[in-house]
Amino acid sequence: MAEGGNPTLTDEGAAIAEILFPVAIDRPYFYLVPRGTIVAPGDFVEVPLATRMTNGVVWEARSGVAGANLKAVAARLDVPPLPANLRKFIDWVARWTLSPRGMVLRMAIGAPFQAGPEPARVGVRLKGLPPRRMTATRARVIAAAEGGLAFSKAALAEAAACSSGVIDTLIDEGALETIALPPEPAALPCDPAFTRPSLEAAQENAASILTERVQARTFSVTLLEGVTGSGKTEVYFEAVASALEAGRQSLILMPEIALTAQFLGRFAARFGARPGEWHSGVSARKRARLWSAVAQGEVRVVIGARSALFLPFADLATLIVDEEHESAYKQEEGVAYHARDMAVVRGQIEKSAVVLVSATPSIESRVNAAQGRYGHIRLAARFKAKALPAIAAIDLRAEATPRGKWIAPRLNEAIAKALASGEQALLFLNRRGYAPLTLCRACGHRFNCPNCTAWLVEHRFRRALMCHHCGHIVRRPNVCPACEAVDSLAACGPGIERLAEEAATLFPQARILALSSDFPGGTERLREEIEAISRGECDIVIGTQLVAKGHNFPRLSLVGVIDADIGLTSGDPRAAERTFQLLQQVTGRAGRFEIAGRALVQTWQPEHPVMRALLSGDCERFYDEETNQRRRAGLPPFGRLAALIVSGKDSASAEVFARALARAAYVLPPSEGCTLTPAGALPKKNELNMLGPAEAPIAVIRGRHRFRLLVRAPRSSDLQGFLRAWLASGPPERGGVRVAVDVDPQSFL
Repeated sequence: MAEGGNPTLTDEGAAIAEILFPVAIDRPYFYLVPRGTIVAPGDFVEVPLATRMTNGVVWEARSGVAGANLKAVAARLDVPPLPANLRKFIDWVARWTLSPRGMVLRMAIGAPFQAGPEPARVGVRLKGLPPRRMTATRARVIAAAEGGLAFSKAALAEAAACSSGVIDTLIDEGALETIALPPEPAALPCDPAFTRPSLEAAQENAASILTERVQARTFSVTLLEGVTGSGKTEVYFEAVASALEAGRQSLILMPEIALTAQFLGRFAARFGARPGEWHSGVSARKRARLWSAVAQGEVRVVIGARSALFLPFADLATLIVDEEHESAYKQEEGVAYHARDMAVVRGQIEKSAVVLVSATPSIESRVNAAQGRYGHIRLAARFKAKALPAIAAIDLRAEATPRGKWIAPRLNEAIAKALASGEQALLFLNRRGYAPLTLCRACGHRFNCPNCTAWLVEHRFRRALMCHHCGHIVRRPNVCPACEAVDSLAACGPGIERLAEEAATLFPQARILALSSDFPGGTERLREEIEAISRGECDIVIGTQLVAKGHNFPRLSLVGVIDADIGLTSGDPRAAERTFQLLQQVTGRAGRFEIAGRALVQTWQPEHPVMRALLSGDCERFYDEETNQRRRAGLPPFGRLAALIVSGKDSASAEVFARALARAAYVLPPSEGCTLTPAGALPKKNELNMLGPAEAPIAVIRGRHRFRLLVRAPRSSDLQGFLRAWLASGPPERGGVRVAVDVDPQSFL
């Protein structure tokens, strides 16, 4: 498209650049490249857009006929260009997710512009001139600066145990001089031979397969499945080492920032330095530095959250997705993509070796491995033949908890026994806060979020009621706002704060630590607390799914699951799979070192297939049953799903639009996509069926009323083609009504 409309022919053979902007547009704009300016695809440029100057990326550069009203590129920016493979990946993600290319581009190029220019670093070093007056403090500074090395002011002041004012005075007197320091490196070099690991035979075999696939320099996907504690991390470290030996790059994706704490220490012990980090806990300046270093091939290993998938790697040899089954890899807002699936796509484009790692793989990955699309490596035993934890159920129908309490007597006794032996216990409850509901005992008033159809969760540590969907927060009152009764408010149900309160009552001498992502302190606090648990500085750990995976606690011998049935009550078709994965992961935290482990699972449904599989250890039977159910229902990975979420400022307008959109799907000509069939029948080749529109289970979020439509299609269908034709023929968005498309949805709320 031309920015100024249809151009007038004035200049034949001009250099024209197609420039894509990081905004919600799908097509690039045409610009004239001035004579003497050279740009190539991937270059960052500054151009006029409407009434302002803005930055964009050259998507294509060619010779052609320029129009008189075609605006010119103002400048080429001194930023490493986007590699061709990353541009190809951005195009692919945009097509798959039906997102504007500009919005996908925004995820890839935000870092170098958010932090501003790199500030100059100034250091000081000894100049040789004696100070006019020597004091004990000044003598310490002179001694610390000896050797000709350069220091930052802060570092020298800390080494000499003085204030920075003393350093400034010595500079003024000529005893010290200032010099320019090189930019701080984004990450230190990693040495593949720093510490060679001692691997067992099964690990050696798995590692050799992965290193061969890295060395092959061709695309491959391998599912690395191993029981908890089997040493999967040490195995894929060898794939990283192989890439380092070849001078190439590696990316390790993790679903939770908190998982990086122990991982960074293990990585440094193996390679002598930490990898580059990429997640929301890293400052904008450090992200900008890492972005440029990755683009220039200076940083060889990056560990990051899902957004690290869009970094501009110069030569990506291997791409590892740890805990590949985790739903945290799915981005729900904006560009809705699943980082695990997009990692496979990026690996294919880069010709990289992709490794999917999990003790409880997703059914999608398992089926792909069974059908030969992925390689499959299994580690069936724990490292050094350590026993898996013994798991037993506490049937709450027969062994009820005391009234108003949540820890069953048998679990209470097990905790006491573990503490008496100097061991640690972990109590798991996947519910944040103190209680999920607060109501008035006098009138029954429930505290609901004014912006969402959800209860406000009590956070007693903060003395507040909070919505976990929109972040709305209010002070917890002492008087009911409906009937004005005093001291009538009751907390209903437990969260981890309430569980911590009960544990403190039962075990007053125990050191108790509650872990949750919504506690103040952020990433650093989580890292410090996880390290404290590893050092044995607490006795009872209470946490949500944050503690369920990836952590190694040497003294942890007992895991107690407080309410194992929480995840089984939703209408999510993946509910059973996710519950099994979560429980298998959290019980696997016990007994990973020298102490034998056990787990007690409190449940109201011990006969449920998930509980039977967990208690018997027969994971294969569960996977087979769940896979067959998916096959019969035509659900992923045997079929395809797409959700359309229609939202508006009021329920009526959103519903009217959703119904009009649904009608538009049934009048599409056959040439525009597949045909729709009744919702109750399994779709066949070139057929789809649609469910809805129906009000979403959480009908209002952030003040927007939501209706859902769900499309189910055969695996071989062109689902995206159908969706594009459908949206194009449907009513236009207006009056504040918006349509969000989620291909392969993971959430059904």
